[in-house]
Amino acid sequence: MKNRSVAIVVRDGKILMERLCYPDANNGKEFFSIPGGGIEDGETPEEAVIRELKEECGMDGTIEKPLAVLFNNGRKEYSFEVSVPSVQQAITGYDPEEAGNENPPLREVVWKSLNEINEKDRAFLWTYGLVHVQNFYETIVGWGDEISYPGETN
Repeated sequence: MKNRSVAIVVRDGKILMERLCYPDANNGKEFFSIPGGGIEDGETPEEAVIRELKEECGMDGTIEKPLAVLFNNGRKEYSFEVSVPSVQQAITGYDPEEAGNENPPLREVVWKSLNEINEKDRAFLWTYGLVHVQNFYETIVGWGDEISYPGETN
């Protein structure tokens, strides 16, 4: 299993997200994630994240800083804060690993604010280091101290 690199790209307080659907996983339900993918042989995590962003979202990025290294199912996952030129528009690209797939999992790329992302997808963003991206720490502090649990009724 290949190690992976993912990009957290923020513009105007919104996060670049991919709407994905893997028919054989997650009960075939769509979910949102951030751009990224497998690190190729001879490629650094930094090179991989920039390549994946270009392939999947059509954007040229610059790494601002590393955010996290996760250990997941026997592989490493690297996350980076990546900036893109303000004039570039995100487009729904492709995933070469899915070449020939009649129903590729990458459905669209969109910009989403935190309150447009469900709790489950948001939890993954925090593990990838979103808390270390400018302004998101302040967002968390502003939430206060009330205990809540998604899906639970009072």
